Amino acid sequence: MVMGEFTQETELLIIGSGPGGYAAAFRAADLGMEVIMVDVAPKPGGECLFRGCIPSKTLLCLAELIHDARGSERMGISFGDPRIEVEKIRSWKEEVVGKLADGLVTLSKKRGVELIQGKAEFESSDTVRLNDSEVSHVKYRHAVLATGSYPTPFPGSRFEKGSRIMDSAGALELPEIPESLLIIGGGYIALEMGMVYASLGSRVSLAVRSDRLLRGADPDLVSPLMKRLENTFAAIHFNTQIKSMKESGDQVNVILEGEVEKPERSFGRVLVAVGRQPNTEGAGLERTKVKVSDKGYVIVDEQQRTSDEKIYAVGDVAGGLQLAHKAFREGKVAAEVIAGEPSAFDARAVPAVVYTDPQVAWCGLTEEEAQRRKQPARVERYPWKFSSRATTMGVSEGVTKMLVDPGTERILGFGIVGRHAEGLISEGVLAVEMGALAADVGLSIHPHPTLSETVGEVAEIFLGSVTHMLAKKDKNQRRTEH
Repeated sequence: MVMGEFTQETELLIIGSGPGGYAAAFRAADLGMEVIMVDVAPKPGGECLFRGCIPSKTLLCLAELIHDARGSERMGISFGDPRIEVEKIRSWKEEVVGKLADGLVTLSKKRGVELIQGKAEFESSDTVRLNDSEVSHVKYRHAVLATGSYPTPFPGSRFEKGSRIMDSAGALELPEIPESLLIIGGGYIALEMGMVYASLGSRVSLAVRSDRLLRGADPDLVSPLMKRLENTFAAIHFNTQIKSMKESGDQVNVILEGEVEKPERSFGRVLVAVGRQPNTEGAGLERTKVKVSDKGYVIVDEQQRTSDEKIYAVGDVAGGLQLAHKAFREGKVAAEVIAGEPSAFDARAVPAVVYTDPQVAWCGLTEEEAQRRKQPARVERYPWKFSSRATTMGVSEGVTKMLVDPGTERILGFGIVGRHAEGLISEGVLAVEMGALAADVGLSIHPHPTLSETVGEVAEIFLGSVTHMLAKKDKNQRRTEH
């Protein structure tokens, strides 16, 4: 160790201050542990707060406002064309992000969590070196690795500031509203950012390698969204790959290969949204006993333990669903296990939400999963055209869907496509987690008129007691004629 280098010691070191990291830090501090949290950023929040969940939802809120303003014309109210002031939009986004980041700093101070800026690199199983920091080394009893993930670049290229080939973080900066935008990918980031840019005036084209969007969701949930996207995007090319991309002046020249009429195209900008990779390179894990998978993810058990008894891992870096709320829970599990509490990540229903318009959300077992597993499941759907509240809002294209074990009548999964699905799915999560029966949901009184009624009525379809659809029961099974 070099003379003059400053070393700190702590009971628990958190590496990374995103959702998984700060959830672990806060829970550990609440349990009485001494905690240091290190990150290359000056404030906690991570990718989610600064370059992901929060800025994207801020922009999607504006996209929804524009869509609703245009749709209100048929209801008798006209607002005219929106005046887009990009600088003000950027300022509003930064204000939202800044306010939330400052809140996390305050919570850290009040909990006694020490924040240190720097890049951590393991020197051994109980010590890290900090680069670009006033503190040179931290020695710990336990560490939680929560370094997250980064966007996968297009092969043979990398994302650079000022480039017209962007990752999601670059797109969220709103460098400009290009006349044309190509988005590569068919996942939630591609669709959410596509809706943002389309609402602000870009002609958006989508290039998808597969034959469908949102591969994790059942096709019937994606169908209403697909209809909207066909009217929102300039083009959607399925079974299409990008053969090459090259910047030329204020354009990106692209050669597409697949279901396209014109393979050579030029776009104002290109957004690459084809997945993410774990931030493990350069972490010094080879100097510990931590094992990683072939794809670079840290291998953990249900208590977030790695193969090194002193080190835990949570969030994107540990693989699985790359969702902030999953990372929150994993961070708390790690802290509780380190503190000696009986804890494990044993969630039955981790909800997924796509914040497009209409939104798509699901939890528990999907219909496609049930078919793959050959697991018996009754599937019931409640179309929102029968929902009074959806009709008053002009959003009757939605659907609420429930999967039920036909033998035990236990709820196995939920799916929702429509306005406010982000909040509605939580009742489905609770039902799956608590092992609720269809009767538990169907016999719970839901307020009228609300969108939440659709959750109660889809359960009533199974029970044969649905009100706003024509139900029919026979002596052998409960069913509904649609």
